[in-house]
Amino acid sequence: MDINRMRKEMEEELVTDILPFWIKKMTDTANGGFYGRITGREILIPEAEKGAVLNARILWTFSSAYRILKKDEYLVTATRAKRVIIDDFYDKEYGGVFWSLDCKGRPLDTKKQIYALGFAIYGLSEYYRTTGDEEALDYAIRLFESIEEHSFDSVKNGYCEALTREWGEIADMRLSDKDENERKTMNTHLHILEPYTNLFRVWKDQRLKGQLRNLIGIFTDKILNMKTGHLELFFNDDWVSKYRIVSYGHDIEASWLIHEAALVLGDRTVLEKIEPLVEYIAAASDEGLAPDGSLIYETFPGKDKTDTERHWWVQAENVVGHANLYQYFGDEVAMRKALRCWEFIKRHLIDYKNGEWYWSVRSDGSINTADDKAGFWKCPYHNGRMCMEIIERFS
Repeated sequence: MDINRMRKEMEEELVTDILPFWIKKMTDTANGGFYGRITGREILIPEAEKGAVLNARILWTFSSAYRILKKDEYLVTATRAKRVIIDDFYDKEYGGVFWSLDCKGRPLDTKKQIYALGFAIYGLSEYYRTTGDEEALDYAIRLFESIEEHSFDSVKNGYCEALTREWGEIADMRLSDKDENERKTMNTHLHILEPYTNLFRVWKDQRLKGQLRNLIGIFTDKILNMKTGHLELFFNDDWVSKYRIVSYGHDIEASWLIHEAALVLGDRTVLEKIEPLVEYIAAASDEGLAPDGSLIYETFPGKDKTDTERHWWVQAENVVGHANLYQYFGDEVAMRKALRCWEFIKRHLIDYKNGEWYWSVRSDGSINTADDKAGFWKCPYHNGRMCMEIIERFS
């Protein structure tokens, strides 16, 4: 198994393809910060709205890249992203971050989507981890306090999806049009777990420690379907799941993020409970593996409906999740799955001409250029993180 070759190829992919795309093509020289969108056909849309999630993920990616590879241009881009999050996205009146800004950097959608606050913490805590910048840590802690004050359900446990700008109830809590309008979701909990883990690396606060432990417990006790090994996706306030949907990408991503959280928490009891479940969830995600080594998107059990499109982010998480099984559990078969998926990515998803990756490969094998190359949801974080995880784990 040529893990060294994969690691070298991923460093090359990160340094020559992914990161330069964002620096050269997405830096908004007219209005500051970063552009909101480049279409799948390489057309820059300078007037596109700017999303909090995109900007927070740029912050995380370039902070992490500078920490690992020490190239000055990565720090410049990370610092630019930090300023955007603190100066433009952070709501100085009510706390939290706005969901989106217009192309000039003015608040557009001012709702408080907890998912976006989570990513802002992820980016800011990584910037602090990389640079020791106290301002970044201060804002990360402020956002943690906002989530705990306004979103945490101290009676029924867990975190609600979204609130108004002033932290009031909001009718439409959905993260995107594809989601169900429920108060609690797996996806938002996963992307609170992830930043809380990263914040705990650099800020050993006792309340944060307790809430990180609690989040791990929410995954094992409420979100994981112990019968199937899959994660349930949408819940009402009482943690009742009314939908049967399997998201293979989220399963494999959660398997390693939950494991990472337990490792960073450093509690042996929690780790002993988690580790068999990490393998169980990853094994369940393998139901979505295709013969070519890729991982399909999702299925609706009982409805005879499956989406076999190969999304860019699902492939990236598939590689990391299986590499994690090899690293910690000695699972060589899993490592072969990671290597095979990387071969699929190289053949089908990387855009060698224009940079970055395509959104997806369709079921018929054609490249999807209808969806964004860069945008509200298409960010450098999944594929950039995959490269950096492999570099760090196997150097």
